[in-house]
Amino acid sequence: MDLDQLAALRTPEGSAALTAAADLAGGDPLVAASALRATGVPPTLAAAALTQAELRHRAVGKFGRAAAGMFLTRPGLEQATRRVVADRRAARLYAAGVRTLADLGCGLGADALAAARAGIRVYGVEADPVTAAMAAANAEAAGLAELFTVECGDATGFDVSRVDGVFCDPARRTTGTGRRIFDPRAYSPPWDFVTGLAERVPRTVVKVAPGLDHALIPAGAEAEWVGVDGDLVEAALWCGELAEVPRRATLYRQRGAEAHLHQLTGSGAAEAPVGPPRRYLYDPDPAVVRAHLVAELATELDATLGDPSIAYLYADQPIHTPFARCLEITDVLPFSLKRLRALLRDRRVGRVEILKRGSALTPEQLRRDLRLAGDAAASLVLTRVGGAPTVLVGQPVA
Repeated sequence: MDLDQLAALRTPEGSAALTAAADLAGGDPLVAASALRATGVPPTLAAAALTQAELRHRAVGKFGRAAAGMFLTRPGLEQATRRVVADRRAARLYAAGVRTLADLGCGLGADALAAARAGIRVYGVEADPVTAAMAAANAEAAGLAELFTVECGDATGFDVSRVDGVFCDPARRTTGTGRRIFDPRAYSPPWDFVTGLAERVPRTVVKVAPGLDHALIPAGAEAEWVGVDGDLVEAALWCGELAEVPRRATLYRQRGAEAHLHQLTGSGAAEAPVGPPRRYLYDPDPAVVRAHLVAELATELDATLGDPSIAYLYADQPIHTPFARCLEITDVLPFSLKRLRALLRDRRVGRVEILKRGSALTPEQLRRDLRLAGDAAASLVLTRVGGAPTVLVGQPVA
């Protein structure tokens, strides 16, 4: 996609091509391209329209129905914040008194649009000309062009004294190849600039990769990890006046059209007690694990760890919690392929889910080695207990 193609898509002819492409999306791409060209759409415009139709279809999971009118790129869509997460962040910024916001590295505008919907005036800055133009087009399509404007340029050159809040989502993929950048010091804008924003604007939020090293969290910042339906999707640093707690795990559980919010907070430094496996095993949500809040969850569940370095919790009672899956354990065995195979054969287990933490075994290889046969199902947990390789057999608790 280039600026000329984007401009062509925004003409009446381009709009008609996008409508036709939406009806063809999801099928064979060669057949779709041929069918679109057969209606008289020029090949270049047809290709651009079909690409947008494909991306819009994929974007529904993040943006809902609004995806149908957005302009997208593959890298931009991958890094864009889900609407439910962006809306809550915007609400929190508004509640903290933010009325003008700089979105440095605004990408396609997902967070800026959420802030604008919340009533915040947003000034977006984006280095890539095509992405900047798409963000502006998305603001116009959403009817928010007066509240969200975009300039193409270097985020480090924006005068942050113009605003009372800053949101920064540094690029975490290399230009051209799209490869992920795992070292925050290689982000764009640079990490030193990003972490220095809080010293210049007391209400600063930085979106970071979920795998961020805790050692890189600025002193005094709140670090939040966000999960959606069991998937760890992002992390954010709430700096200055916005920091409320040291660590937070925020989970969204989708139930029909509604997303239910659950939060667990704590110091991130507490340690859970250690003890032997008990009847129920809790597998904490990845956001809880990454936020180092397993000890806080253990307190809620009256649970213990089986090994101080492995985030499986054990308790005597099944307690409903949105922060972990629960399994009822029937067997605890020192790991032995022969013994495990015999146990599953005796119980006619033909289907297993395999969970693992602290084990070098490969689930796919183990599944083949077990040579399962039967009509029963079971859950296997590969882990360590007291430093020893262990397998637990059980069933999910509803």
